[in-house]
Amino acid sequence: MTGHPSPLIEDYLREAGFWYVAMIGRGCKLDPKLISALLERWRPETHTFHLPCGECIITLKDVHLQLGLPVDGDAVTGSVHSADWGAVCYELLGAIPDNINGGRIEMGWLRDTFLEPNDDSTELEKIRYARAYILQIIGGYLMPDLSRNHVHLRWLLKLVDFRAASEFSWGSAVLATLHRRCLETLRSNKAKIGGCLSLLQSWARYLLLLEQRLEAQVVIPDEYLKNPNAWHVKVPLVNFAIVDMHQLDKVLWQFGFRQPIPVAPEVLDDHHKIDLRQLHTDWPRFWSHYIQMWEDRYDYIPTREPIIVPELACVPEYMPWFRIYGKPYLQSEEERHRQLSVQRERCGPLNPRRRDDDVGPSIAPT
Repeated sequence: MTGHPSPLIEDYLREAGFWYVAMIGRGCKLDPKLISALLERWRPETHTFHLPCGECIITLKDVHLQLGLPVDGDAVTGSVHSADWGAVCYELLGAIPDNINGGRIEMGWLRDTFLEPNDDSTELEKIRYARAYILQIIGGYLMPDLSRNHVHLRWLLKLVDFRAASEFSWGSAVLATLHRRCLETLRSNKAKIGGCLSLLQSWARYLLLLEQRLEAQVVIPDEYLKNPNAWHVKVPLVNFAIVDMHQLDKVLWQFGFRQPIPVAPEVLDDHHKIDLRQLHTDWPRFWSHYIQMWEDRYDYIPTREPIIVPELACVPEYMPWFRIYGKPYLQSEEERHRQLSVQRERCGPLNPRRRDDDVGPSIAPT
């Protein structure tokens, strides 16, 4: 993926719901240290990040506002098996790659085969190019595998009609994929991680702005604020073989609501072992219970109590509960006390802190 999308296909990208992410998904430089630090805070048992202030997660709101993807739509699911993927490619792309491995094709083939359309291009050529372009966005940016060199053709089946494609909750599919990749990385101790790392990174920086009370600098278009209830649901996120919970009740404080002690989440450990290697699985039927919950998602909105006094953002029992059942610090209590003692010695009377050391607001955990 190079350069901004051609103006000749902008209408198709808008219609399918991918125009905004196509515009922002360019040249985003990842910070490996930041991502590594975030993964250390990820708890596989709760699928949340544990910080000294409490639990936090990437929510559907974050996906919607930062990637511009639709979240209030149908679950992204269906069959991943085709008797003839070559025929699918020829019908929808007008070309057949030399190598199709388990329904996956090389990203390089898409880049080399589909050149940017010009004014002489036919409508069909523009449509095919737009499909190839969206495939590259999905396979290279939104839901990449570890190699980032291949993309599965199951996504192509969702791009037959762009208007129908916009009816899917692409945002929940991206978030479910990122959850699964974080889980796989930690449990297998892999050096690489798949999924939308740009979302992970931008979410962390956005959260930092909120912590520093700089939210006034963040401008959100009105079109993205039409139905905030779509962000507040506590339901499973389904993406073909992946299912994971959007545990909103654990992070109500991120939405400006008072944080109670959350109820114990549904354990999905067995489901997290399931993947696309079950080729002939009818995923809509396999996950029918969770898909039904997603369809009835507005029935699963937690009780929300607005925060009136910032000091009472959590119920009094929350932090004692979190200190027992959470992991607010990476270091042990003994190591933290030892580190604090060293810091006090350095900042003691013989080595006072100078005024010019105060270069800005502290973001250290308290």
